[in-house]
Amino acid sequence: MSVTAWLKSQRPLAGKALAHSIWLSTANGLFAIAQAWLLAVVLNGVIFAQAGLAAVRPWLWGLLGVFLVRALIVWLAERAAFQAAANVRVALRDRVYRHLQTLGPSYLAGQRSGAIAETLTKGIDDLEGYYARFVPAMTLVMILPLAILTAVIPTDWLAGLVLLVTAPMIPLFMIIIGSGAEARNQRQWKQLARMSAHFLDVIQGLTTLKLFGASRREVDVIARVSDDYRASTMQVLRIAFLSSAVLEFFASVGIALVAVFIGFRLYDLAVPVPSWISVPDIGYLQGLFVLMLAPEFYAPLRNLGTQYHAKMGAVAAAERLIEFLGTEPRQRLTGTQQLADARPLGVRFDAVHFSYEEGREALRGLTFEIPPGQRIALVGTSGAGKTTVVSLLLGFLSPTEGRILVGEQALADIDLEDWRRHLAWVPQQPRLFQGTIADNIKLGAQDADLEAVREAARRARADQFIEALAAGYDSLVGERGAGLSGGQIQRIALARAFLRDAPLVILDEATANLDPESERLVQEGIDELARDRTLLVVAHRLATVRGADRILVLDRGRIVEQGAHQELASTRGLYARMIAAYGGSEDESTSAIDTGERR
Repeated sequence: MSVTAWLKSQRPLAGKALAHSIWLSTANGLFAIAQAWLLAVVLNGVIFAQAGLAAVRPWLWGLLGVFLVRALIVWLAERAAFQAAANVRVALRDRVYRHLQTLGPSYLAGQRSGAIAETLTKGIDDLEGYYARFVPAMTLVMILPLAILTAVIPTDWLAGLVLLVTAPMIPLFMIIIGSGAEARNQRQWKQLARMSAHFLDVIQGLTTLKLFGASRREVDVIARVSDDYRASTMQVLRIAFLSSAVLEFFASVGIALVAVFIGFRLYDLAVPVPSWISVPDIGYLQGLFVLMLAPEFYAPLRNLGTQYHAKMGAVAAAERLIEFLGTEPRQRLTGTQQLADARPLGVRFDAVHFSYEEGREALRGLTFEIPPGQRIALVGTSGAGKTTVVSLLLGFLSPTEGRILVGEQALADIDLEDWRRHLAWVPQQPRLFQGTIADNIKLGAQDADLEAVREAARRARADQFIEALAAGYDSLVGERGAGLSGGQIQRIALARAFLRDAPLVILDEATANLDPESERLVQEGIDELARDRTLLVVAHRLATVRGADRILVLDRGRIVEQGAHQELASTRGLYARMIAAYGGSEDESTSAIDTGERR
């Protein structure tokens, strides 16, 4: 589908507001014809017929009424146009957000967050001009000039002929100039996306850049990228001003020709046309009427030329949206069965293979079981496949080969939303959102009452610090939990798991990077959470591993060892080597057993 066709296909999202805007603008154009006639009658009566105020007063009242009606129509049309564009923006943002959720973190990991943010914000905002301005202008240019010609030709066919001949020149030159501007506009959009992505990456890594003394170098890079974007913007504006000047020129020429032909006949001068053409006579009333309609005739054409640049901006933004929305999720669960109620849940991996790309296997025939009601720890070096296992369980990925069984059901056959209702996930770095503490705890259970929220916070050892705040559970927190410590954020995330009360809980080392007191409180909450639930713990610290019923040691996508802590520590396998390398002693309960980025 072409970009223009895609933009047209989104018009139903605007709802009835777009149709209202078009009809109101059409009505405004028709009232402009009535306004021109009333004004011509008044001017002809006062200037040429020497009419007094009493004679023209009814026409003046009618003219005032038309002014007021047109002002009201313009206001209503603007509101309808804005509402139509707002409807499209809201619907598209909702679709993009939902598609992001469908694609999952495996897609986002390979994208620059700045480019995605640019698409979600300015990219979708750039569509406003297309639906609020260009689409109504495109429709009006096919209606109003014909309506005006219908009024002009019976009055003065010669003026109508001038309008008819000169009118196509405006869209013709608009297309000629616009074709060159479109390519530059698309290049400008791509430069803006790259600049935004780079700038956001720099801001996010500012601390690292300062520590390594690279901040000044990045300032120079941003200055160079910004200067390139400025030059590209100036090129687009230069073409935009040129096209506006051309459109104004041809409109002015058309109006001038109409004025000349009317003036020649009013002064009984020979009209400069071939002798075989019979030139009609015209009076002052008809001449004023036609002359005042001439600018109204060209107005929709000029407006279309002006709004054509809004279309170019929308086309550039839509290209990225089409690419994004056309991205298919990688190995997504598509089952429809409902999960058989079981508490706690048991999960089994049966010869599971997974590849992120050709020749890059993350899991190689992985087979293990998470028995119901047990706490299983998954450990391994960086890149061993722990994160892939978690992504498979969360439904963001599906196995390339093999299968995952939940009880006796294959996970691939279970409805994804129903499966996730049976899960609770506590990541290593939980995300808190702008809002109250209660709202953040209720993230996975929106219908929970305040008493349930308090109980969940108590069991997560978060109630004391929350109730010590001035507003308690109504205290506001910033994005990413601004205003709270890491331990407090982690306990709020743990409270979410308690409130959700899911039979299967996945913990991505909730005690990492915490001070000893916070770690103790979080660990107590985890121990209570483990009661009557199945826990899979992606472990990085011995304190978490020691409490597990069984430890699975993952290496290069396979389980190479499994057993209890003491059993594995007494062997000379991978687990013992990790303890020796990172812990120094198996008795150091706070030792880390793997480091680095995980896959």
